[in-house]
Order: sequence, then structure tokens, then C-alpha cells
Amino acid sequence: MLTTVSIGVMTSTPLENYGLIGDLRSCALVSRGGSIDWLCLPRFDSPAIFANLLGDESNGFWRIAPKTEIIDNHHVYIQRTLILQTYFETKTGVMLTTDFMPPHQHLSTLIRTVECIEGEVEVAMDLAVRFDYGKIIPWVKHHNKGLRMIVGPHALLFHSTVPTHGYQRTTKAHFRLTKSERASFSLIHYDSIDAPPDEVDIDTLHENTIKYWRTHLQQKAKVFGEYQDVVDRSIITLKALTYDPTGAIVAAPTTSLPEELGGSRNWDYRYCWIRDATFTLYALLIDNEKHEARKWRDWLLRAAAGDPSQLQTLYSVDGTRFLPEYELSHLSGYENSLPVRIGNGATQQFQLDVYGELMDAFYQFTFSGIQPRDDAWDFQLELLEFVEAHWKDPDEGIWEIRGPRQHFTFSKVMAWVAFDRGIKMIEKFGEKGPLTRWLRVREEIRQQVMERGFNAETGTFVSFYGSTLLDSSLLKLPLVGFIGANDPMMLRTRDAIRKRLTKNGLLLRYETDNNNVDGLSGNEGEFLVCTFWLVDNLVLSGEITEAKELFAHLLTLSNDLGLFSEEYDVVKQRMVGNFPQALTHIGVINTAWNLASYVSPARLRATQ
Repeated sequence: MLTTVSIGVMTSTPLENYGLIGDLRSCALVSRGGSIDWLCLPRFDSPAIFANLLGDESNGFWRIAPKTEIIDNHHVYIQRTLILQTYFETKTGVMLTTDFMPPHQHLSTLIRTVECIEGEVEVAMDLAVRFDYGKIIPWVKHHNKGLRMIVGPHALLFHSTVPTHGYQRTTKAHFRLTKSERASFSLIHYDSIDAPPDEVDIDTLHENTIKYWRTHLQQKAKVFGEYQDVVDRSIITLKALTYDPTGAIVAAPTTSLPEELGGSRNWDYRYCWIRDATFTLYALLIDNEKHEARKWRDWLLRAAAGDPSQLQTLYSVDGTRFLPEYELSHLSGYENSLPVRIGNGATQQFQLDVYGELMDAFYQFTFSGIQPRDDAWDFQLELLEFVEAHWKDPDEGIWEIRGPRQHFTFSKVMAWVAFDRGIKMIEKFGEKGPLTRWLRVREEIRQQVMERGFNAETGTFVSFYGSTLLDSSLLKLPLVGFIGANDPMMLRTRDAIRKRLTKNGLLLRYETDNNNVDGLSGNEGEFLVCTFWLVDNLVLSGEITEAKELFAHLLTLSNDLGLFSEEYDVVKQRMVGNFPQALTHIGVINTAWNLASYVSPARLRATQ
């Protein structure tokens, strides 16, 4: 059944009720009630044309649903595709809507069809396009069988097989379907200076889209055993979050979905984080996606090129660096969660761990047999020269704190990783570099971490030097090969994290104290990928039964389509944070392989 949640004057559709469709340039969120409430065109980080998700219907939506009372409904994907189907049961009949965005089209195209599969149904279609994040009403003109919708450089061409009419600046259609009858609609984005495109062949695009996704999966490894179906959905989702022209992968297709309902921890995730490079790379390479990994590598080189001191934590899908953070005052936010932010101020932060993740990524490219680029090693040499000069500096860390910089233990460990991977590039693959000096620096970093990042009184590693606080990023230490998962120091740290950071079976990212360590107000949900890291630790320490039980619990936190958000509110039992989240789906893939295969990412990195 359809559900909504009310907070104050707002009524928001739970994230669990949304499905994802996309064309490898952007994605749309489609509710179980038949409404598309979020879509940015022509690419992930473009202004939204449907922003109902972060406001109300005046900010743009596209709904197709029965006019009469809905008795029941549910949605599914056509098996092994990203084509979404939603079933509606009414007193008079059953209707089926099918939504998809065909990949590899010259122009972004959104297709919607509705078919009566039993009895008869009265159907209502309401289309309210609002450009610039729901702010601007377009100029609408009739064109052949459809409508042109224009604002500045952007235009949309809308086609319908049923008559439509305008009412209060919304395009509407009311029609009846009997069994086997179908209506179809298309919305195509193009540049307003160009001639309107031709009407599309919906049946051909539907067949081609099914073929594309199934071919994509057929080319992938089948090493996940009982988890294969779960992994396949995560593979498709991760691919959907890929910007195909460059190979970049966005963290999520949404902005400002709150980490706490009604709270202010709302960030724009429609960009590409350098940090996710290694995580993403493993998910791609273990599934035999060397073409995607190569494109990802080339995007990394282009985006990170230049002076290492100017390396950013995140970039746009085409590598653009200028992503200023600002707020949209005309949107009320998802369940009154303000502010709604565009851009991301983390671009200006110093996050030391990013350099380690970059070096690890380049090492994994070579280790996996991908032919190295001639300019890649020169770039790595410059990276390590910068890290050598700055690894002793405090930073904002993996969690992008907005408080004072700290000497984060994980950041220092990733500085160690940077030199460790550089050393291995020389020793294993014959690259030329200052091996003796790097060996000395690597050991110096290790000694400092063991002395200052480990608290002898608590018997655990700590979040940052001089503190007693814990941080789930410490679970990454054995996963990057810094320390063994069965080392007593790591076991005590792991167990302390489970005791102090677990909330109803899931992990928080970190502890805070009265000093407002992270510089942020409010709370957040449980960060799902942290619990996946815990499962990986359990695998490495040989506690397989417990690892499988925890992994099984994590899998129950997806929605009925197999999609995961960034975080989960265990009290309200709600998905929170941006949705769907690439890093969570990467966790699904990596952890499933750790459990299904002895030759797995965690074990490889622990022994390399």
C-alpha cells in the first residue's frame, strides 16, 4: 500500500517507496504511487526539472496513476534490467506502468507507458515541468502531436498518444483503458537552439534497453554464490550512477536528502569523490569490468591532474573543480529538512587520506593487469612528494568535518598506504623512484600511528591523536593492509567500536564529545557502509558465521527493489541520507565477494 510521512505541514514519500531509472547520464526517482519526483537534465549535477522530492508539487513532478481508489500496488524491475514496472489494483481493474530511460541515446529520453492488464481503469496523467530546481515555469508551445517546453538554453519535447490539456500550468490527461489497451508518453531533453527531435520508437527503445542491461550483466563474473541476485542489482545500480561520457561515478543522484529527518546535515552528492576510487575500483575489477575501470582510471587522471597541493576531494562528472556550495531558499526540504544545498564546500578541504586512496587505486590498476599510462607514474611521484611534505599536517579527514582540523588516525594510515603502494610499484612492477627514502618515510608514519593513534589506556586505536574517541574508519586498517584483523590491538579496537558505536545492530560513523568535534549540529542515521566494513573484519578474523548473519541483516535494510540509501534511522526504521548511495552498493558487492570467495578483496589487500 502507499504510505506517506507527515512532519509539520509537509508530507513526504518515504525513500523506501522510490525506484531508480537512468540512462548513464542522469537518473530519476519514481515513487510507488507513480510520480517522478526528482530528475536532473541533461546530467546528474544539472538543475532539476522535477524537484517535488525537496519541496512540493509546485516544484515539478510527473504522475501517472489511477483516478479511482487504489486497493493495492507494488513495483518491480524487469528481471536483470533498470526498467521499472508499477502495478496498481483498483475496484474495476489492474494497470501497469513501465518507466525507463534508454542508455546511449544522443538525447536524454524518459519513456512512460501505461497498460490495462485486467478489467478497465480510469487513468490520470499530470505533468508539471519546473526548471531550475522547481523554480521556473517553462514557455509551452504545441508541436505536432506534442508540446515544446523551453527555458533559456534548455528544451523538452513531450509526446503523448492520448489527448492532453493544460490546467493551472500543468499538462493533464484523463483517459480510460480496457484490457490490453496502452498509452505511452515520452519526454526528450535537447538544446533550445536546435530543431525539436523526432518522435521516438518506444517499443524499439524498450527492447534495446532490456538487451543493454542483460548484456551488461552477462559479461560480469558469477562468483557470488547465494548473493548473486543481490550483487546483480548493486552492479546495475552502480552502473546507473556512472556518467558514461567520462566514466565518472557519482556518490548519489540526489542532493540534500537529510541524514536526520528534519535536520540540517544535508549535502549535495551528485559529484565524484576521489576517496571512493579504490572502493569503486574493487567493485568494478572483481566483477571483470576492466573497460569501466579503465574509463574510471582515465577520469581520475584528468580530474586530479595538476599540482598535488590543489587536489580536491571531489569533482563534477566532467572533472570541473568549481563547485561552490549555496542554498536554495525556495525549497522547503525533504520533510522540512533545511537547508537545501547545491554544490559542496568539501571541495576546499584538506583530506590527507585521499592521497593514499589515489595511490592505492593506481597500484590496483597495475596489479589487475590494466596497462599503465605513460603519464601515470610521473603523477604518482608528484603525489608522494607532496605527501612527504604534508603528512604531519592535520586535516578534515574521511568524514569531512567542518570543525577544527585534527590529526586523524585513518588519515595518517592512508599516508602510510600512499608510500606502501609507491614502494610496491617499484618492487613488483619495476618503476623508478627513491625507494630507500620512501621506506624510511613509511616506517616513520607507521611508528607515529602506533604511538599516537593508539591509546594504551583504552587499548584501542582512536579517532584522532590525543583523544579517546572511536571512529568506524578504523575498521579500514586491516582492509588496507596496515595491521592484521587478528592482531590484538585491532581486535580490541573492533570490539570497542561494536560496543560504543552500535545502535540497534548498525554502526555510527564516529563518536563526538562536548567540544563539537565535527563542527556540525544535529544527529545522523547509521552509516551503512561502516557496518559492511565490520563484516569484512569478521571475515578476515575467521568469524564467518557471525559475518554472514550480520550481512543478512544488512540486506534487509534495502527497499523492496534492492536499493540502499546512505544511512538508516533504526529508531524510525527509515532510510535517510542521499539515495541510492553508490558507496553502500559498493559495500554490498565487496562484502558479498569476501563472503563468497576465499580469494577476495579483503584477503588480497591483507596479503599484498
